[in-house]
Amino acid sequence: MTVSEVLDGARPIGELAESLARTGVEGLAYDSRKVNGGALFFAFPGAKTDGRKYAAQALEKGATAVVSESPKPPGFEGAWVQVEHGRRALAIAARNFYGKPDQRLKLTGITGTNGKTTTSYLTDSILRAAGSATSLIGTIEYQVGGEARRAVNTTPESLDLLGILHETEQRGGSHVTMEVSSHALALGRVYGLEFHTAVFTNLTRDHLDFHQTMEEYFRAKRLLFEGAGAPPPRYAVMNADDPWSGKIAFEGKTIRTGLKAGAGLYARNISNRFEGLRFEAVYEGKPFAIESKLVGRYNVYNILSACGVGLSYGLAPDIIAAGVAACRRVPGRFERVEEGQPFLAVVDYAHTDDALRNVIAVARDLQPRRVITLFGCGGDRDRNKRPLMGVAAGENSDFVVLTSDNPRSEDPLAIINDAMVGLRRTDAPHIVEPDRATAIRRALEEAAPGDIVIIAGKGHETYQVLKDKTIHFDDREVARKALRSFGYGKGEA
Repeated sequence: MTVSEVLDGARPIGELAESLARTGVEGLAYDSRKVNGGALFFAFPGAKTDGRKYAAQALEKGATAVVSESPKPPGFEGAWVQVEHGRRALAIAARNFYGKPDQRLKLTGITGTNGKTTTSYLTDSILRAAGSATSLIGTIEYQVGGEARRAVNTTPESLDLLGILHETEQRGGSHVTMEVSSHALALGRVYGLEFHTAVFTNLTRDHLDFHQTMEEYFRAKRLLFEGAGAPPPRYAVMNADDPWSGKIAFEGKTIRTGLKAGAGLYARNISNRFEGLRFEAVYEGKPFAIESKLVGRYNVYNILSACGVGLSYGLAPDIIAAGVAACRRVPGRFERVEEGQPFLAVVDYAHTDDALRNVIAVARDLQPRRVITLFGCGGDRDRNKRPLMGVAAGENSDFVVLTSDNPRSEDPLAIINDAMVGLRRTDAPHIVEPDRATAIRRALEEAAPGDIVIIAGKGHETYQVLKDKTIHFDDREVARKALRSFGYGKGEA
């Protein structure tokens, strides 16, 4: 494939030199350390550094040319292709280089503030129940043809994403389910991809350190339904109970989900118990039974969204129900830590005020004696949500333990003070313990028979990001170790 063919649609500014246009391309890279001979190197500003600083290094390693939205710098002697938008150009080039696999695969994109991960796991389980060979891309991990890989971002950079799609096709896969973050949409990571089905779960306050306003945050989410450089998806599955969904204009087939009979796909006769959920899903007047090991009212929404995806692919209700039942757990989402203790301990990823309210509501529905909530707030992120999280925890819990999450470059005590502003507005008894491991131990020590302890914020994460280093830290491991030190026996792994 030539430079001209790879960059077809990437909107170079000016004509490509004929000799460069005919040059063969052996690969693409946006990291100079991964440049091989004959590659095109895409240089654009990143979160931590500017790729343009490494253009000369890429050239030394054999890059054919550098592609950037900036003009060629003075003194640079290699081939330089200026484009209108660097990240979009990379997405288009990657799609061309890998032969547009999205045109043959069935892609499902799931966006929203909460519920993306659980909905994606449920959707993948439904598709596998139908006999499809699948890949799953999201916050917890990437599963490519059944092989689990570490997730770098919720939605990978476009070049990595197209590589996964290509590999899925090479392995005989047919369906790819992916979480599509607002960052990915705003930065063009999924630009040009053709989705079969797009899902909107909900929208609440998050990532305003990046988007600045809720309107900008929503505008990024809406791109998935508008097409983002490609035709709009064939189907949309939208949570009708979230008011933001009514602001999404979509002309294709729409399946609206909810807990009210006015939705096209709704739930009735809901039973939410410690053992899991049971309800009837009703689509176009026809009910079908759903059973799930997942608990909590918000998981009814996630299950309905996944059912909607299954219906968009024409799957029968019994296949959809079998797929839901087969998804027995989602790592870090109300995940139980069992060591034979006489109270329930769960780890959950909730890291916004809305998510905290939701997970505490799940615990309340199980009718515990008390709810003990441990939470912290991430550093280098939206400071305004910290007091809101304090209010959410304090108003809905019987006891609160305020601690650190991933402080990153910030002082953990300064982050805690921001959250305390909200927590002090409530009457909830609370303690402050900056060391997260000690805080988890103290939360579990506080518990008595019949209580529920929620360890919120990090969920599936196995690390903690500090100012000068990243350390191994898994809430589940820490909680299990503490429970065993109290004398409880070994439970489920």
